[in-house]
Amino acid sequence: MFNAHKRRSILAAAALTMAGALTLAACSSDSSDPESSGSDGGGEGSGEEVTLDFAFWGNDVRADLYNQAIALFQEEYPNITVNSTFLGYPEFWEKRQTEAAGGGLPDVMQFDYSYLRQYSENSLLLDLGPHLGNEIATDGFTDQILSIGVVGGTTTAIPISTNAWGMYTNPQLLDTVGVAEFGGGSWEDYQAWMAEVTDASGGEIYGGTDYTGRIQNFEIQLRAEGNNLFNEDGTPGFDEARLTEFWESGASMRGDGASGISQQQLEEIAPLSGFGAALTASELTWDNFGGGYLGELGESYTELGLIAPPVTVEGAQDLYQKPSMLHAIAANTENPAESAMLVDFLVNSPEVGAIFGTNRGLPASADMRDGIAFEGLDEQIRAYEESIADRLGDAPPVPLVGYGSLEEKFRVLGTELGFGTISVEDAVSQFFAEMDVILGS
Repeated sequence: MFNAHKRRSILAAAALTMAGALTLAACSSDSSDPESSGSDGGGEGSGEEVTLDFAFWGNDVRADLYNQAIALFQEEYPNITVNSTFLGYPEFWEKRQTEAAGGGLPDVMQFDYSYLRQYSENSLLLDLGPHLGNEIATDGFTDQILSIGVVGGTTTAIPISTNAWGMYTNPQLLDTVGVAEFGGGSWEDYQAWMAEVTDASGGEIYGGTDYTGRIQNFEIQLRAEGNNLFNEDGTPGFDEARLTEFWESGASMRGDGASGISQQQLEEIAPLSGFGAALTASELTWDNFGGGYLGELGESYTELGLIAPPVTVEGAQDLYQKPSMLHAIAANTENPAESAMLVDFLVNSPEVGAIFGTNRGLPASADMRDGIAFEGLDEQIRAYEESIADRLGDAPPVPLVGYGSLEEKFRVLGTELGFGTISVEDAVSQFFAEMDVILGS
């Protein structure tokens, strides 16, 4: 084991049992004081046999990495058994919402920034304050990074890593079809490049996927124009006309003669993406997705390209670093101290850093970064984030309550646009109706 991890305190407070089940409805109407939850952060762990449930989203590649990390954790803490489960991203949050309503969230969860405010304000997440500096070492984190997990003055999650929006490309596919790497430019330039790839392959390989199905692509266009997707007060930074313009801009990427892969093909290869199935030559996504793509592509593909997204306005700071994911503990866990010990191991251990590399993004903890050699894809991601420094602006406001549901609604409407089962006008109408409900307008 790494001495850097051994040096940290592994002593935990006796676990306190959280009485009663929490529900979303009950918490929103009669929430308990978040400062009163959790242990006092002192004393030693009980050493008794404990079982923790741990849930994350991802694919088989990430599952294998977590299995390796958990095996090391259980080697160090043989009295703690960790049962892990994983799902695809949409299914993960569907299950969490069901569990939250019934008071049965897993002890420890990989968590997304989009849902942090919602679950925190409903008192569904444990106050980690008493555990910081005790079961959870914080000396490897900057204050700015730690502040990412604070909602309403309470720390309810610990960032695992940070990432930025980018574009992955497949150099081997591009060599096969005889088309050069996308050289940068506007969104219109990118669509023209996609069409060139698709035409050069005779329709066997596509230039990419209809990017208008991802709310993040809409967001960076808005940021380039000086607007947020959602403002601090929860109001949208766009109107129906701007969303209409965005979705209409994707017309050439879907339907007959499209430059992008069809929605039907994507459904047929699910859960693989078009990029992971080697059917598309590019994909706009978070930069930590590279390891998963290489795992999906298999041994025939040994490298990926990673470049900046198309430009909306020259010189704009449209990109930003966000927590690629966080770890949180359920407020109703019966083992808060042991859960905090697991979180500490997963966010701080250099050995875990060596296992994951940048699969979850650039590690937020300096201790974890110590375990990474930064070669190959890991170094590529590190270098990419350096290369976009001029485009990096301030992070947007903490996502509003219900943002995760809006993000999913945006994805679903994008899928329906891809199938041609809905018009842009109807999609815009439905999205604004969903916003009215969530924002309480």
